[in-house]
Amino acid sequence: MPLGNLAQRSITGILFAIAVIGSIYWHPIIQTVIFSIFIGLGLWEFLRLFEKDERIQLAVIPSFILGAILFFFLIENLFFNPEINALVFIFPLFFLFAASELWRKKSDPILNIAVSSFGVLYLVIPFYLSIEMNFHDESKLPLVAGMFLLIWTNDTCAYFIGRAFGKKKLFERISPKKTWEGTLGGIVFTLFVGFFIGTFINQGSTFFWMVAAVIIAPCSIYGDLLESLFKRSLNIKDSGNILPGHGGILDRFDAVLFAVPFFYCWTHIYSFLA
Repeated sequence: MPLGNLAQRSITGILFAIAVIGSIYWHPIIQTVIFSIFIGLGLWEFLRLFEKDERIQLAVIPSFILGAILFFFLIENLFFNPEINALVFIFPLFFLFAASELWRKKSDPILNIAVSSFGVLYLVIPFYLSIEMNFHDESKLPLVAGMFLLIWTNDTCAYFIGRAFGKKKLFERISPKKTWEGTLGGIVFTLFVGFFIGTFINQGSTFFWMVAAVIIAPCSIYGDLLESLFKRSLNIKDSGNILPGHGGILDRFDAVLFAVPFFYCWTHIYSFLA
């Protein structure tokens, strides 16, 4: 990679990390605002991926509205704890969205519904879970901040170790540049950071963070590969160009979107065991 592109990628990554970690530490409302922007941009990117696909013809605006309403109901239920659980409105909402295909008269409505619904859930659920985990977290290093550090450690170390020492391809059909050497290097450094967090920062939680690292590292890899699969199937390089040196929101959050639900499950399993 040319030095200029690497420098651009580094600067964008630093500013991006400041926005994410800063919002987590600042206040749940600020985190919600920042993450809702990520959701909106990411969902817009996802829906636009299929613009040139002849078979899939998504209803972009209704899909975007569905995602916005779903996120609103989830956040409203989290912040205000209403007497009537706002989540009950989600189920008829999805069925109304599916029924809208009756009027669109497209050639493959089932595929349109499936892709749109997946896109909404793919973006909204992980970001919402990240907000929920941080809502009453008073840890020295919040769970969500630690999760992001582990994901970024895995991505960054796998990238540089792979470039320096990588020879054996990990999944050449989907992502030709990924190697086993980079993957294993990323996992090792992620485990080290997990040990450091649990032993020296959030002291007394070494077991939790070591298991978290074991979960997050492969999830980050699968998330990256999954998004690469999407792009390769659609014959595109990046999901967007909003982040210089990184591509789009989906390119930057691919590992996060896959890792969050698994990390969220682990936090609840650990709470039960403890």
